[in-house]
Amino acid sequence: MNYVRTTGALLALWIFGSALWAEESPSDYPDIRSVAPDLIVPRMEATDPAPGRRVKQTLPAWAGRNIYHSLYLPKEWTVSDDRRWPVVIEFPGNGGYHNRYGDRCTGKPEDCRFGYGLTGGKRAIWVCAPFLNASGKAITVSWWGDGPNYDPEPTAAYLEALTTHLCARFHGDPDRLLLTGFSRGALACHVIGLHHDTIAKRWCGMIPYSHYDGVRSWPYQTPGSELPQRRLRRLRCPQAICHEGAGLKATERYLQEAGVSGSFTFIPTGFRNHSDAWILRPSPARYQLRHWLDHLWARSD
Repeated sequence: MNYVRTTGALLALWIFGSALWAEESPSDYPDIRSVAPDLIVPRMEATDPAPGRRVKQTLPAWAGRNIYHSLYLPKEWTVSDDRRWPVVIEFPGNGGYHNRYGDRCTGKPEDCRFGYGLTGGKRAIWVCAPFLNASGKAITVSWWGDGPNYDPEPTAAYLEALTTHLCARFHGDPDRLLLTGFSRGALACHVIGLHHDTIAKRWCGMIPYSHYDGVRSWPYQTPGSELPQRRLRRLRCPQAICHEGAGLKATERYLQEAGVSGSFTFIPTGFRNHSDAWILRPSPARYQLRHWLDHLWARSD
C-alpha cells in the first residue's frame, strides 16, 4: 500500500502552522473565513451550455422528472475541437447541515463548490451530480435512495449514464474521469462509484473529502447491505483523501487495518470547517491537490 503525506516543506508555507497530525479539536484550527477567497463559483443557469458557463441539465432518459445535474465547460472548451477533456464529477453533502462555525450544506447540485476550486474553472469539465430517491424519479438532498434501505442503484445508473453522455456530447475523456465529493459525497465515492465492477473501472482517480466509507457507521449501513471492505476491494485508481482538522488519522488507521492495496495520498485541509468552501481559498492543501491532479491527468493521458 502506498501512503503519501503532506510534506514538511509544504506545510511550512501554511501561516497558521498547526500540528495537523496531533489529536486536536476542530477549534485548534483556523476558520476558512480567516483567508479571503480567490475564486467565485459561477451560478447555475437554465440556458444552453457554453464555455465558461454553468448550466442546468437533465439526461434524456430522465426527462420529465425533477432530476438534474449542473454542467460547467471550461473557457477553453470548443465544440469543433477534437481534444478530449478531463472530467471532474462531484457529489454534494447532505442537505440541512449546519454547525456552530456557520458551515452549511443544502445537498443540491447547484451549491457544490469543490470541483470548481480544484480546477479553478480551467482545463477540465466540471459536473455536479444528483442523488436520486429509490424510485429514481426525484433528487434527494439527504443520503440516497430512501430509508431504511438506501438503495444506491438509481443514483449509480444516473452516474453511469452521465459519464457516457459527457464523453459522447462534450468531448469528455473516458480515461480521465475523476470522482469526488464532500461529506455524503465522499462516502458516495465508494457506495455509488464502487457500486459494482463496471462502474468502478470508469475512474482514473477519486478525491473523497471529509469522511471515508467504512471508518464509522452511517444510516446506509443496514443489516444485509454490502460491507464497506468489499466495495473498497473494487478500487482500481489512486485516491487523494482530504479531511478537516485531524480527521485523517482515523482513515489512515482504517486503511492499514483493511489491508487493501492501493495508492492513497492524505491531505489535511488545514482548516476546522466541515465545508467545501475551503478550496475556494489559497492554501498548501489546495496547492498539493492540484499538483496531485496534474500528475493524475498526465499519467492517464
